[in-house]
Amino acid sequence: MADVARVAGVSHQTVSRVLNDHPNVRDETRTRVLAAIDQLGYRRNLVARALVTRHSRTLGVVSFDTTLYGPASTVYGIEQAARAAGYFVSIVSLRTIDRAGVRDALGYLAEQGVDGIVVVAPQRSAALALADLPVGIPVVAVEGDHDGDVSVVSVDQVEGARLATEHLLGLGHETVWHVRGPSDWLEAEGRVEGWRAALSAAGRAIPDPVAGDWSPRSGYRAGQRLAEMAGVTAVFVANDQMALGLLRAFAEAGVDVPGRISVVGFDDIPESEFFSPPLTTVRQDFGAVGRYSIDLLLGQMETGRDGSRERLVVPPQFKARASTSRVRR
Repeated sequence: MADVARVAGVSHQTVSRVLNDHPNVRDETRTRVLAAIDQLGYRRNLVARALVTRHSRTLGVVSFDTTLYGPASTVYGIEQAARAAGYFVSIVSLRTIDRAGVRDALGYLAEQGVDGIVVVAPQRSAALALADLPVGIPVVAVEGDHDGDVSVVSVDQVEGARLATEHLLGLGHETVWHVRGPSDWLEAEGRVEGWRAALSAAGRAIPDPVAGDWSPRSGYRAGQRLAEMAGVTAVFVANDQMALGLLRAFAEAGVDVPGRISVVGFDDIPESEFFSPPLTTVRQDFGAVGRYSIDLLLGQMETGRDGSRERLVVPPQFKARASTSRVRR
């Protein structure tokens, strides 16, 4: 910093003000300082800065199974929002979700001196593990348990499933079958709840859900089963990847979509509009989830209220495409 000040012909305090975007610096002076920084290749020592300010400008993220579209997109949205707010991100990705693993991940990030932590907690076991939080570090959960003691940001899974089911009922289908996600996932539970609520409100029969595990292979197996069943005309699938497998099974069985069976997915993955046929689905705004989670975390960091229990719910968006149609009488 002293070298930059000498080259620019200013004090080191002025260099500091430029680096911290202080408004009380003339444009001419700011330009001169930035030119000197570029000339010397100056980079701030973040470790030294953290020792002085007691802030690392780094946020921790604990995530699970980022091979799936939902968790991966959630982490990406969080990272983009953090960078926009001027923070770096340190990510710990866990293979298995248990209390010890989550505790170790939180402890590791606390030892790194992060200013706050976002935990992507889509499974009930992860939500329960948040009971072991580091003292004094703000934490926000994404897709976590709304009954817990941590602030939570989530997409309204129940509403998304209701929109999907009501769309199919509105097309004249007597009932809607459901290929569900794994039972320990909070998102899967919410989608089952919304599907059942919509059928119940319409006074329709509620079939037993068909089990899936989020993978195209499980959707394929569900499609093979449903293709052989009489009376199935509409299926709500808990994610687009399982819907892809289901469509493959239907095609192999000679089941016309949407002529004989209409199909709705969930997530609106980038490939869904290129499925055959293009998939009607429910879109989750992962960018909004990232922004809201970082906003909540920064609010806790500024106020020191690391024990707050705020709840922010992001509304889903319904995307109608060619995989659904009116019932042919």
